[in-house]
Formats: sequence, structure tokens, C-alpha cells
Amino acid sequence: MPRAIHVFRTPDRFISGTVGEPGDRTFYVQAVHASRVVSVLVEKQQVAILADRIDALLDEVARRFGTPIPPATGAVDDVGPLVTPVDAEFRVGTMGLGWDANENSVVVELLAATDESLDESIVLDDRDDGPDALRVFLTTDEARSFAARAEAIVSAGRAVCPLCAEPLDPQGHLCVRTNGYKREPLSLEPYDFDGDGGAGDDPG
Repeated sequence: MPRAIHVFRTPDRFISGTVGEPGDRTFYVQAVHASRVVSVLVEKQQVAILADRIDALLDEVARRFGTPIPPATGAVDDVGPLVTPVDAEFRVGTMGLGWDANENSVVVELLAATDESLDESIVLDDRDDGPDALRVFLTTDEARSFAARAEAIVSAGRAVCPLCAEPLDPQGHLCVRTNGYKREPLSLEPYDFDGDGGAGDDPG
């Protein structure tokens, strides 16, 4: 069966987001254009890596080619929730990034996880063999915006214990620095990116 490559050349939205309760959230990346929505399942670490690599790629393009690039910013423009229902096309195994100099755009490709050994040449390639993929073309502003939101989501975790730096559970926390004495959670309310009333994040 030929692979499916979901291509978005002018997405209305390209965001990361989560579904679930604090401490037990599932991470997604979602591309939207009009009524077309494609979501893929990712790990928290993959979101963090993708945001970091996008910012690094843009910085390198500005340095090497002198291309005008908006600076990295912590401001999040799109704080809306994921389009629901969230139905993942696949779980991401490999991520690729590219720079389209003709269009001055960042190309993000997320490929489905596979048990087979993956030839790196399959990334950003349209050949018929290989895993399914989501390929999105972003302006430099859109790329910075994706990175800012992704970084905010990753860092918007549960409050940490001031003694051992481990995440505080809603029911309290058994702190190793106090010989297992149960500490009550702090009252902190990170921004709710989920749109489900929960704003926590997985530990780690």
C-alpha cells in the first residue's frame, strides 16, 4: 500500500497541544487548513526537540544567508485548544527539518514510527516506499510561533517541590529530602493550553 504523505503548504494553524488530565497528558502536533485537520501523536521530548531545532534552523539561516528572520520570542500568538475530536493519523517516530530558500519557508516533516530500519533519505522525499508522513511548510513567523507555543507547553508542567525539584502531585508529594514526609501541593495554575480545564504536564 502506498504511503500517505499529508502535505500542508499554507496551513491556517500548525500547533502542538495536549489532551488529558494534569500529569497524564498526551501530546499531539496538529495541522489545519480550512476543514482539513491532521493530527499526529508525539512524545513530550519530541515537542521540545522540534521547537529547539526550529529556532536553531532559523538562527542559522539568518547567520548564513542574511535572510531577514523574526527573533525568537516567548510570546504565544495562538493559545487556542486543538481542534477536536483529536484522531491521530499515526505516532511520530522520525522528525525532519528543511529550509526552502525559494519560498523562504521552513519545512517540517513528521514520519510515522516503524519497526523497520529507516533510510534517512526518505525524509522530505516523495518516494512511494517508507512510512506515512505529515509535511508542513511554514513562514518564518509561523515557525517562530510554533516554537514559542511548543516551548510554553513543555515548560508549563506541574509545580515542583522546592526541596527535591520533583513534580508535585495533586494529592501531595512524598519528598525524599524530608525522609518521605508528605508535602501538600502548591497552588499554582499554569496556562491551560488544553482547553479542558487542566493545565498540568507530565513529569520529566
